[in-house]
Amino acid sequence: MLTAAASSSRNHPSNSIIAPPGLRALDFATLGRAPMRLSLGSRRITSRDLQIAEATDELLAAEIPDPEPNGEAGNVSLLRGFKATIPSSEQGKTRRRKTRNVDAGHLGIAELGKSARGMLEGGSAASTEVENPSDRKGKRKPRQSFATTVTLGRDELDRQKSEIFLDKENIHVRRSLINAEIDEISQKIVSLDVVRNQLQQSLLRLHEEELELDEELENVFERLAFEEKSAGAASAAAAARTGKRRKGPAFLPSEHDDLPHGTLPAHAAPITALDFSEPYGVLVSAGLDEATKVWDLCTGEEIGRLRGHAGAVKCMQVDDSTCVTGGADGTIRLWDLRRAGEDDDSSTLGGAPEIVNYSDAVEEGRTMSGSSRAGEERQSTTDGPCVRVLEGHSKGVSALYFEDICLVSGASDKTLRQWDLSTGQCVLTMDILWAMSHPPSSSLYSSASLASSSVLPNFTASNFAFPTPPYADGSWEMYQDFVGAVQFWGYALVSGSGDGAVRMWDMRTGQAHRTLLGHTAPVTCLQFDEMYVVSGGLDKSIRIWDIRTGSTTETLKYDFPVTDLQFDTRKVVAACGENGIKIYNRTTFQQSTLVVNGHTKPVEKLRYIDRYLVSGGRDNTVKIWSL
Repeated sequence: MLTAAASSSRNHPSNSIIAPPGLRALDFATLGRAPMRLSLGSRRITSRDLQIAEATDELLAAEIPDPEPNGEAGNVSLLRGFKATIPSSEQGKTRRRKTRNVDAGHLGIAELGKSARGMLEGGSAASTEVENPSDRKGKRKPRQSFATTVTLGRDELDRQKSEIFLDKENIHVRRSLINAEIDEISQKIVSLDVVRNQLQQSLLRLHEEELELDEELENVFERLAFEEKSAGAASAAAAARTGKRRKGPAFLPSEHDDLPHGTLPAHAAPITALDFSEPYGVLVSAGLDEATKVWDLCTGEEIGRLRGHAGAVKCMQVDDSTCVTGGADGTIRLWDLRRAGEDDDSSTLGGAPEIVNYSDAVEEGRTMSGSSRAGEERQSTTDGPCVRVLEGHSKGVSALYFEDICLVSGASDKTLRQWDLSTGQCVLTMDILWAMSHPPSSSLYSSASLASSSVLPNFTASNFAFPTPPYADGSWEMYQDFVGAVQFWGYALVSGSGDGAVRMWDMRTGQAHRTLLGHTAPVTCLQFDEMYVVSGGLDKSIRIWDIRTGSTTETLKYDFPVTDLQFDTRKVVAACGENGIKIYNRTTFQQSTLVVNGHTKPVEKLRYIDRYLVSGGRDNTVKIWSL
């Protein structure tokens, strides 16, 4: 009715419409003021409705705008989409189904002809006869196709052909619309995935910030405890010598922007060891040129040298103004870095610093214990930086770690020694070869498996030497440091050795109570905390062990041997035989490399506190990084 009214209004300039019979003619103004019931329910008809009715044909003929150049629904008009999706689009299919599939005997041709209203032609008179009900008593007559009993006229066939083409077109339209909706949903899913990834990254950043705050808070507590302990000490020097090694002060990230960073042309040969007390503090570096230098990190200038070792220094640890070094000459030296600038050579091997000599006891076969000492202590007659010399290892010292007055060292003689720094006395010796031949019964691995396992096929305990895999620059060397790293916490000691094993020792008994197997080459570095042990080796891998289970939780593979590492709750920093420094994010599981303005040859050693990193490489330089 609205369509008729709209078409009629176009032919009448007065904008009046031809009302149905029984209704007077009304114009738009009248329709807008008075409610009407035009067989459309109780809804109020306004002039706006009639204006829309006038534009119906034009609106329905408009094409749907297609955002995609080759979109499937681009050629579908609003009218076609509407007609293809409304229930009336199935009327033709329903009519054809009723026409062709009928029970001819039951319905009868006459009745069907009446319903078709003259559209059916042909048919015999016999077909109009009604079936005798008595014929259906035994069995039901099968349903027949109407086409087998009635001949359809050409008009009906043309109509059905047109309907079928229209139905096929409707299917195409519906398919196009559905595909367009699927594409739209797919685009929304992609957009939502991007948003989700961004939110996940934000969560990871918040987690890292939380871990950083926890670590800073722990450092603050340790600093407070250290200050309280230092305040109760007799003198600042005594407190520095006996102070507990800390993870570092809690520096705000913004403070690192002012830290000096760059390159120190430290040595004339590759770096073998380095350590520093804290940012803005003192750095000690050693190289194959047999020089041990002390640097001021605030100015980047050399402030002195530590002379005394007959050979290169292979390991060291710095804590405030105290430094302990282990050399290829088999000795361990304790230094006071506040005296490093004094030009005094009396601290050499021929000088008179306080010495504890264990060589006589070793030759006589006496066991080193807390109740026995070899040699006699001589009072120091010099004010040089060397405070004490510890002798006892028969080969080069390759690893050491100390806290308070307790020091543990490892050497190429395949032993670990525990020292009392206040007396210079060796209180315990742990033999790695004995531990290898007597696996602990409480180990996660059986004695048979440990005895039969051959980590290094050509391993010989008497004369250990292992060729390192080539570094990134193609160089290689013979690795002879049987003990790669040691660290202890309380009575718990962890060591990594040349047989590829990570051993956990009880320093109260001197026995190894657990062995972690997994590395297939010598272990060169390790570190542990309350829950994890992280170790690296010449098998080009870093393994993260769970102390509670003794199993490997993560294994990081690299292209070159791992020579040094450190880790905290957020990251693992490692020297992996390349010019760049590898950083593994334990939160996001992503790898990154520090290469900008970095080393020109593979990195050998590194040490970092908070976000301040110092590295030494085979290019004879020391690099200072602000992470």
